[in-house]
Amino acid sequence: MTEPRQRGRLFTRGTWLESSRAAEILRAETTGGLLLIIAAAVALVWSNSRWASAYDDLSDFAIGPDGVLHLHLSLGTWAADGLLAIFFFLAGLELKREFVDGDLRDPRRAALPVVAAVGGMVVPAVIYVAWNLGADGEPAGWAIPTATDIAFAVAILAVISTHLPTGMRTFLLTLAVVDDLLAIIVIAAFYTDDLAPLWLAAAAVPIALFAALVRRGHGAWLLVPLAVVAWALVHESGVHATVAGVLLGFTVPVRRAESIEHAVRPVSAGIAVPLFAFFSAGVTIGGLDGLRSALTDPVALGVLTGLVVGKPIGVAGSTWLLARFTRADLDDELGWVDVIGLSLLAGIGFTVSLLIGELAFGSGTPEDDHVKVAVLTGSLVSALLATLVLRYRNRAYRRLQEIEERDDDGDGVPDVYQQDDQRG
Repeated sequence: MTEPRQRGRLFTRGTWLESSRAAEILRAETTGGLLLIIAAAVALVWSNSRWASAYDDLSDFAIGPDGVLHLHLSLGTWAADGLLAIFFFLAGLELKREFVDGDLRDPRRAALPVVAAVGGMVVPAVIYVAWNLGADGEPAGWAIPTATDIAFAVAILAVISTHLPTGMRTFLLTLAVVDDLLAIIVIAAFYTDDLAPLWLAAAAVPIALFAALVRRGHGAWLLVPLAVVAWALVHESGVHATVAGVLLGFTVPVRRAESIEHAVRPVSAGIAVPLFAFFSAGVTIGGLDGLRSALTDPVALGVLTGLVVGKPIGVAGSTWLLARFTRADLDDELGWVDVIGLSLLAGIGFTVSLLIGELAFGSGTPEDDHVKVAVLTGSLVSALLATLVLRYRNRAYRRLQEIEERDDDGDGVPDVYQQDDQRG
């Protein structure tokens, strides 16, 4: 069966997802990144205005079947656990393609972002514990600065990246997905009292059916209900439900991944990720007094320095050590300055960090409020520092591309210089 027919069987030809101009615009990563940043900015301003209570009421408004698989959830939870699973599904598709038919099929290159994710979790945790070993500290929050928010990090890279090599996105995506999966394991092991393995085992049934049907070319009318059931069962198990998105993405054959991604990306970029950002970024700071109070707490200082300092040291340091002392190899397109920029970008926390803060200290407690301020501040600082480094690298890659475009004969010397030499 040809690829166009496969795409047609997945979503009917001529639908909005396939052919509209709006859908095509939403497939551009820059568009999705800008929508996410705008949504986050609106939420942040709203939650720190005189109308903050309205934002809280909207975020806490619960919908869904009451008593059925505990799916009577707040809009904020639906966004973080439900809509974000669509983004993770796309991330699973991309990683599957890279591991099977891309740069990550080489174990020496695949090892670097995986080890970077581990280092990016260990070092921030150590820094947090160092701040909180005293009598005033709360070591229970050691895992808060270990998480990278994949949606925000990838979105910012997309906005910056006009000439950056594609290997940077692959490295960041792999790092962030592994980071999130490890963070979910940490939550299950250290911060979850009601993990339900039987529900998790039950989720394997719809995932297996999804894998069988997607390989046989069946369309959305069968695949989407199975994906929803798998998501609901993973959610009921106590594991963060976005894991279902990654697992489902991994089951899709590479030959079908592109067509499915083509159809799903507008929904992710135009609806799922912006709504997730809107409901995640509404952190109430409390003005200068609230900021000052939070940033004198060892809990907040541990989170802030863990994200801003610990993440870059852990990611870049572990990557360099592995490349230095093993046969692991950095992508030919990348330089170590690029890795430093990506390691700064990994300091963007948000969703999982805020979730761990609530689990560690309880929602609404002074420590949890300080965690929220520290996560927001650390994420903003990390994003700004990463932007400075990556914009510098973007300019460097743009100049290199311009030189290559002027070198028509491919001898490595721009033709304009050769013409000057001939005139001289």
